[in-house]
Amino acid sequence: MPETITKSSQKKNGEKEMSFVEHLDELRIHLIRIAISICASAVFIFFATKTILETVIFGPLNDGFLTYKLMCRLSNWAGMGEKMCYTPKQINLVTFDMGEAFLLHIKICLFGGFIMAFPYILWELWKFIKPGLYQKEIKSANGVVFISSFLFLAGITFGYFVLAPFAINFLVGYELPMVNSGNTGNLIKATSLINYMIMFTVPVGIIFELPIVVYYLSKMGLITDDFMRAYRKHSIVIILVIAALVTPPDIMTQIIIGIPIYFLYEMSIHIAARQTRKREKLLDS
Repeated sequence: MPETITKSSQKKNGEKEMSFVEHLDELRIHLIRIAISICASAVFIFFATKTILETVIFGPLNDGFLTYKLMCRLSNWAGMGEKMCYTPKQINLVTFDMGEAFLLHIKICLFGGFIMAFPYILWELWKFIKPGLYQKEIKSANGVVFISSFLFLAGITFGYFVLAPFAINFLVGYELPMVNSGNTGNLIKATSLINYMIMFTVPVGIIFELPIVVYYLSKMGLITDDFMRAYRKHSIVIILVIAALVTPPDIMTQIIIGIPIYFLYEMSIHIAARQTRKREKLLDS
């Protein structure tokens, strides 16, 4: 009985317990708001598609893309001349199936809407979870929406500015010796390019959430820094497998995505170690 009183006193503002049906109804409201936010962002992208396609999605295909400029400046700064300067191979994007352009347009809007609305999506999910937490848990989770949004957008940025330019240029420029590239060699399905751009960004953004996941798992005692250190070698294999799943099957792009994932893993070890020390200190007190 005293334990029940203590726990209920820790609830935010003494909110009453909700039934299972009430929880489902509350979840439905939050999911509807999330769907509306994604649709609203998708509508915005729909009417700004021309600008977004030319400046964002097809950005890595342009000579003036930021990554190419920075690589060239880095090459000159390192005294390598223009060895690291390169421009994307010119390609012609085409659609072959009837309705393909329309479906591709909808796909761009929905994924773009999801990326734009991601911080709001996290905020809505946090609002749903928050009433069920104790004050101490709420305090420890302060800033989770901001940090998670930052990590996701950092992953999107990395995938867009680092992974996409190198991977696309490698894949577009790759030719089989016995295949006639001719004039049709530069014809690329627009759907293929968009699918690759999505693969280079959205999964990478989700992978960048690793530190947040480890933080809460270690806080609950489900994972420790000793465990992560013991399985460090195994993690390298898993990281390479993940990199192979979210990148084209070439070793260069797998290394490009594998390096930051391994860095996130090492950072997560330090996060887990800190939470382990805090948990041990609480048990000793």
